[in-house]
Amino acid sequence: MKFGKEFAAQMVPEWHEAYMNYAYMKTLLKEILLFKQKNRPAAGGGAARSGSLRRSLTLYRAFSGLLIHRTTSPNSNTNKQLHDIENQVIQVNSIRTDGGDERSETMFLMTGDDGGEYELVYFRRLDDEFNKVVKFYKEKVDEVMKEAAVLNKQMEALIAFRIKVDNPKGWANSVEETSKLASEVEASVAALYATTPSLAIRASRRVDHMDAIDEDHSIHRVAKPSSDESSSGDDDHNKFKNGLEMKPVNHNNKNSEIQEFKMDETRSSMMRPAPLEILQRVRFNPGQETPRSTIKSFLNLPSKTDLKFSKENFKKAEEQLKKAFVEFYQKLRLLKSYSFLNTMAFSKIMKKYDKIASRSASKSYMKMVDNSYLGSSEEVSKVMERVEITFIKHFSNANRSKGMNILRPKKRKERHRITFSAGFLVGCTVSLIFALILIIRARHILEADHEEGRVLYMETMFPLYSLFGFIVLHMAMYGANIFFWRKYRVNYAFIFGFKEGTELGYREVLLIGFSISVLALAGVLANLDMEMDPVTKDYKAVTELLPLGLVMLVVVILLCPLNIVYRSSRKFLLVCLLHCLLAPLYKVTLPDFFLADQLTSQVQALRSLEFYVCYYGWGDYKKRQNNCKTSDVFNTFSFIIAATPYLWRLLQCLRRLYDEKDAMQGYNGLKYFSTIVAVSTRTAYTLNKGIGWKIVAWIASVVAAVTSTYWDIVIDWGFFQRNSKNKWLRDKLLISNKSVYYGAIVLNVLLRLAWMQTVMNITVFSLHRQTMVALVASLEIIRRGVWNFFRLENEHLNNVGKYRAFKSVPLPFNYDEDEDKDE
Repeated sequence: MKFGKEFAAQMVPEWHEAYMNYAYMKTLLKEILLFKQKNRPAAGGGAARSGSLRRSLTLYRAFSGLLIHRTTSPNSNTNKQLHDIENQVIQVNSIRTDGGDERSETMFLMTGDDGGEYELVYFRRLDDEFNKVVKFYKEKVDEVMKEAAVLNKQMEALIAFRIKVDNPKGWANSVEETSKLASEVEASVAALYATTPSLAIRASRRVDHMDAIDEDHSIHRVAKPSSDESSSGDDDHNKFKNGLEMKPVNHNNKNSEIQEFKMDETRSSMMRPAPLEILQRVRFNPGQETPRSTIKSFLNLPSKTDLKFSKENFKKAEEQLKKAFVEFYQKLRLLKSYSFLNTMAFSKIMKKYDKIASRSASKSYMKMVDNSYLGSSEEVSKVMERVEITFIKHFSNANRSKGMNILRPKKRKERHRITFSAGFLVGCTVSLIFALILIIRARHILEADHEEGRVLYMETMFPLYSLFGFIVLHMAMYGANIFFWRKYRVNYAFIFGFKEGTELGYREVLLIGFSISVLALAGVLANLDMEMDPVTKDYKAVTELLPLGLVMLVVVILLCPLNIVYRSSRKFLLVCLLHCLLAPLYKVTLPDFFLADQLTSQVQALRSLEFYVCYYGWGDYKKRQNNCKTSDVFNTFSFIIAATPYLWRLLQCLRRLYDEKDAMQGYNGLKYFSTIVAVSTRTAYTLNKGIGWKIVAWIASVVAAVTSTYWDIVIDWGFFQRNSKNKWLRDKLLISNKSVYYGAIVLNVLLRLAWMQTVMNITVFSLHRQTMVALVASLEIIRRGVWNFFRLENEHLNNVGKYRAFKSVPLPFNYDEDEDKDE
């Protein structure tokens, strides 16, 4: 793989614009190359003559003597240095701007050569790219160091909390307890080294001194710090503040850290063991929001944030802080990768320049890069080492392999059996569809002789099996979304908040979807037997219960607590579904309203579930008879079910309006309210068929269609931006072919109008009413699939514009900052 492709593949997608623009720099090198190629023929003859003259002189010198004198002139080194200065191509200077920022500026010394102006432009652009990279890297390192200080305070409070939980009565000032505590720390360090692989130990030996977290210091610290400690507490780059102090540990001996703890043990006998007074100015942060906490917040009732020293509260705080450390470590890894990739990119582009321009400037430039903040800063690496030691010691019981597996989760492997199984099930689905068509043709089921049986089947069995068709189609569209999100590097896993390594790929989604389709089609083939028992007039109970059995199977797998069939993804789906059901009582996140949007396109599937309850609960499924369509209760629930998904989105918009105070959420809520009115009036018109209902349904549907289409294209997709360089679109596009976007806009408008079929009474090829309903519902699912891609593309580009590559993780403790300042 060429470096350009590898460089693009390993970028953090949200930081794309902060990386060195390798492709642009290559275009500048191509301009230099084209100029040299154009001027090469004119200089060819002179070069050949000078080359032949140099060759003849070389031969003459070769025969001027038989003995080679290897003596060197005392001024040879001086001459070599003068020669290097004369042949120097660039001179890199470091200047300081008015704002105090340090910038690098390269002076090109060969502007008088042919094509020198092209090379001058190249170095100016290279300086711009380098200064951009260094500035971004400095900003991110500063953010990381500030976050490290916050995590240090959190860790200090957690250690004090654990000591308080283990010893509710506090510590006595005794040498025995101090010695016991020091021995426990010594044992944990010994266990850490016992589980550390030899390669990691040898790697650590290559570092002269590595900072290690000294929990012993935090436990044995005197309540009143000394003046030396207070004077050295300002240096955030060399140690975490206060409790978790970083002190150098020599790794030339595996037992060095243990020996250091033994030395500290003699000193700690005169100290108090635990700084528990820190807990006096610490409060619990509000935990994960629940309906109860939401109601309390709405009623302005005080929430309990005082510390209760119980093991349950300690486990909650420990789990929260563990997640924070994992997320923080991911930031450090990506920041380290950012530094390495950009350094490599500058090295590669300078080597290309030397090759094209026939110069030797890469050595000078890369020396500047290596000495810059980007190449010489070791803060990120040191903090990574500290985080690893802290995490292994406190969150994985000194088990290095376990701790590193949590800090560096492995990505899901693309297994060949998944690909094979998905392809096999797709083939089975196609085969079953052909078999279904052939059986219908062979038995003349659609002909006039079987009109009664055909109508009966369409009114009973078709609504039951159409549920699976809607689910499979939606999953197929979602699988296609994932495929194209990955192709165009949309970080959907980060946007949805999936745990790293657990997100499903398009193969897994298609595998699940087509597994359902194979089972459903097999059930359809079994139910095509229209013959009944001539005596009882009943159909076979086993085949009639197949649809219900499939629904129960899907529900059981979805709710199964065992670690099978992608448990983490099922849990994520159920949590989001619960948040939708209790929309105003939970804080709304993107996965929640994204799922609610999907459910608005599955109204017909929800109605099919209602038909399941009515058909198998109150109907006679053995004779395929029911009175659902004439039941007032069933029709009333048809209204409710049709409006429920839009009601969830309306409540979510109201909750976001309350939390964010954003007027756009209020307008979005009005859009969903208009859709609720339109769906309800269309349902009423379908059931009552009155001219008054038709007029109301027309007006409501037109208003809802216009507002929804405008919101889809302008707000959700971000199109129709004024002064955009891409006409009628937005400035940033992931797909280079603009016609795709124009086609998506037209398709969205047409499919938005498709739902008005129930009002316009359009019939296609004299299709049955149930077939027409299923066709319109399928078109809405396809429209939703198209909407999904461009909605997440716009969200991804917003994250890119803000360099937002990480989720904020709530911390367990809240410090009283006023008391900290007083101290």
